[in-house]
Amino acid sequence: MTTPSGTLPSGTLHRPDGGPPRALVVDDEPGITDALVSALRFDGFEVRGALAGADGLRIAEQFLPDLVVLDMMLPDLDGLEVLRRLRLGSEHVCVLFLTARDGVADRIAGISAGADDYVTKPFSLQEVLVRARALVRRAGLARSRDGNRIVVGDLVIDEDAHEVRRGANLLELTATEFALLTYLARNPRRVLSKAQILDQVWDYDFGGQGHVVELYVSYLRKKLDLGRPPMIHTVRGVGYVLKPATD
Repeated sequence: MTTPSGTLPSGTLHRPDGGPPRALVVDDEPGITDALVSALRFDGFEVRGALAGADGLRIAEQFLPDLVVLDMMLPDLDGLEVLRRLRLGSEHVCVLFLTARDGVADRIAGISAGADDYVTKPFSLQEVLVRARALVRRAGLARSRDGNRIVVGDLVIDEDAHEVRRGANLLELTATEFALLTYLARNPRRVLSKAQILDQVWDYDFGGQGHVVELYVSYLRKKLDLGRPPMIHTVRGVGYVLKPATD
């Protein structure tokens, strides 16, 4: 690992809910873990660190990171196995592999297993930061705020004006539909359960009955997705997720 040359990436990233993007570093070398945690935190991420695969998985379950910087060679679990288990818990988390293996076959194995990118050791901190920021931006897990606008793909929600546009089209939404869409858009690519949606949109005024969520999602789909690629998707037995239509 080498120290960064030049300046760190500029511009503060935000998750759709306004908080900093979350990163988890999993590497069995304490010096590397500490350096990456410090660099990512300085660059605006909320960060956790782990020195083993099992600890990383435990932290990920509670922390729900947007990005995992993952060493391929860990003392307990192989990095590929950690990746496989991470994907079971959240298919949308971005994974950046750190590897001392510079062979083409090893790099292909990591990408084929579901990693989004990789960096070979020794590496510069600046390279990791640039790749980390690019991954969370590309995945739509972090964005810049423009006043009180929320942007997901071609969907733009102006909270101040209470307006919603999909592309060039202005959508007419009821207050409840607007609140539901805003909550989904603040958490793009994250599967939200009916219970979570009831809690945030209705405050359990409907007695926790999931059918009201199904009803309003159907209303919203008719207006949001009509004649366009769908953005709201059902995850059977779990809930709903809003994603850019290009996914």
